[in-house]
Parts: sequence; structure tokens; C-alpha cells
Amino acid sequence: MEELLRVEGLESGYGEMQVLWGVSLKVQRGSLVVILGPNGAGKTTTLRSIMGIIRPWRGSITFNGEDVTKLPPHKKVPRGLVLVPEGRHLFPDLTVEENLLMGAYTRVGREDLSDTLELVYSLFPRLRERRSQKAGTMSGGEQQMLAIGRALMAKPKLLMLDEPSQGLAPKIVGDILETLVRLREEQGLTILLVEQNIAQSLKIADYAYVLEQGRVVLEGTSNELLEKEDLVKAYLGI
Repeated sequence: MEELLRVEGLESGYGEMQVLWGVSLKVQRGSLVVILGPNGAGKTTTLRSIMGIIRPWRGSITFNGEDVTKLPPHKKVPRGLVLVPEGRHLFPDLTVEENLLMGAYTRVGREDLSDTLELVYSLFPRLRERRSQKAGTMSGGEQQMLAIGRALMAKPKLLMLDEPSQGLAPKIVGDILETLVRLREEQGLTILLVEQNIAQSLKIADYAYVLEQGRVVLEGTSNELLEKEDLVKAYLGI
């Protein structure tokens, strides 16, 4: 498989506090890769650094064959690198459809706009039913669907998601993870997922990385890590 994202020796943090210590990972085109780790391991910081929300201190980020290490987020999105952040960050006073259209602000996103919107509605029928409802009045699960849908409107080559299952009922979590599988299998979308739900995320992932204290301490195919479940749980502190 062709490599879409390569991160090498990534070091980053906040102020003078270093969080990442030489994180390296790669994501093959058309694959679903998950990053696991306990709270404070550096998972969110890794995604923010890749996205450019946090400027990397050292290391390199190569996306689709281009060095994007120093690019800010607004220059990465048009290239196809899109993040669904933890906490969703929707526009609560805008309707579902208005939120979705906000995701299509790039030139690429505006192309075939109606087709992309129809794809989102087919993936999340509940959004179609509530297209005129204000986002702030929706349930947590519906808001997470909307956050993912808005990201898809930008036509990402790589979709990154930070803890999409956080605070949601198990049934909704299952539905969202199943949708990610559909996006990989039916649309060929490449996905980098941060999750704490070990069992479910490993079942759908092609490859996984385990972070601890800002370092990659374990990696392998989902099958390889499922065989080392006790070791994975030890690193996650479960």
C-alpha cells in the first residue's frame, strides 16, 4: 500500500512543557490506524501537532509526498488533511445543514457539493431528518455525527478523529465506528483515529500504535495487538 502520512521524530508540547518525545508513525493510503493510550499519553497532542494547531518543535510530517511540518491548519485542510477535534466544536446556533456547508469552504469542498452532502446524509440519515434543527439542541451522539459529517464536506484524503466515542452510549459508539469502517471500505478514505476503547477500535483498525508518556511503546497490526491484549492493557493502565 502507498504511504499517505509519515511522522518522524515528532517532539512538541505547550509552553515549556514537552509532551511528545520522538513520536514516529505512518498511515498507509486506504487504511484505518488507531492511536491508543491512557489519559495524558500525548494522543491529542499528536493529532494537533500533525494538524498544525500546535507547532512541532522537532521532527517532520510528510503528507501525500509533501513536507507539511510547518504549514498551519488552513493550508493543510485544502490538501486533504482534516481533523474532527475532541469536543466537536460545532456552531450551536446554526442548523445541521448550515454546519455541514461550513465544512465545504475550500475550493475542493465546493466541487460536487450536492453529491458530498448527499453522501453525508446517506451515512447519517438522522442528520437528514434534522437538517433544519439547530446543532446546539441535538444529543451528544447526533452532534458527533454532525462533526464527522462536517469534516467529510471538506473531502479529506486523511480524516483524523480525536476520541469520537467520548461520553456516548455504547449503541451510538458502535454506529459511529461502523460508519468509519464504511468510509474506509466504500469510499477508500484513510482514517487516523485516537481512541481509548481498546476492544472496539482494534476490531476495526488495520494497524495500531500505543502511546505512553509521549512515546510510542507498542505498535503492530490489530491482530498482533489483540494477541498481546494483556500487554496493551498494562500500558493503558486498565
